[in-house]
Amino acid sequence: MIHEILPVGLLQCNCSILGDEKTHEAIVVDPGDEIPRIQAILDRHGLKVKYIIITHAHIDHIAGAQKLKKLTGAPIYYNENDLPLVKMMDVQASWLQMPAPEVAPPDASLTEGQNISAGNIHGNILCTPGHTQGSVCLYVPDNSLLIAGDTLFAGSVGRTDLPGGDSRQLILSIHDKILTLPDETRVIPGHGPITTIGEEREENPFLQTL
Repeated sequence: MIHEILPVGLLQCNCSILGDEKTHEAIVVDPGDEIPRIQAILDRHGLKVKYIIITHAHIDHIAGAQKLKKLTGAPIYYNENDLPLVKMMDVQASWLQMPAPEVAPPDASLTEGQNISAGNIHGNILCTPGHTQGSVCLYVPDNSLLIAGDTLFAGSVGRTDLPGGDSRQLILSIHDKILTLPDETRVIPGHGPITTIGEEREENPFLQTL
């Protein structure tokens, strides 16, 4: 599997590009900005985007999705519980003092256990509300990979002081959906360095009481 991680935008959101070497189908997760750079990686590997997956509808994760859809024709999927955040995109833009991007409702809403496949890449959606009400993770078991959005970070967890955040719900999501995964699972957070489930289980101070 091709896997490129590209920190994009003002807040350096980790955009993941997952590609199948044989079929050249791809999944792009969280194309928050810098779409020409993302397109360049797709072109270099000869990849055709099958899905655009948004882990949650904060501006730094979703702002470039419509641009990428126009270039590739791929549908945008995110959980419909984050539609209130999409409707206040102008407010979100004001937080970062940037123009409001073009956004739209999802082409389909992501649901618990939903299969997202591209060629021989097979992922499952884990609904992990807490950072936002529509937060999801993409788990790719064959590759021991979790794309966690802003639910879990190396040594930290997602903030819950923005609209739709709920700290108790976040911890329950991590406990029930994420810490049940194998320790060797690599975790790609929404920002910052890669970690593993085992490392976070043992060392993350926010999870030590679980």
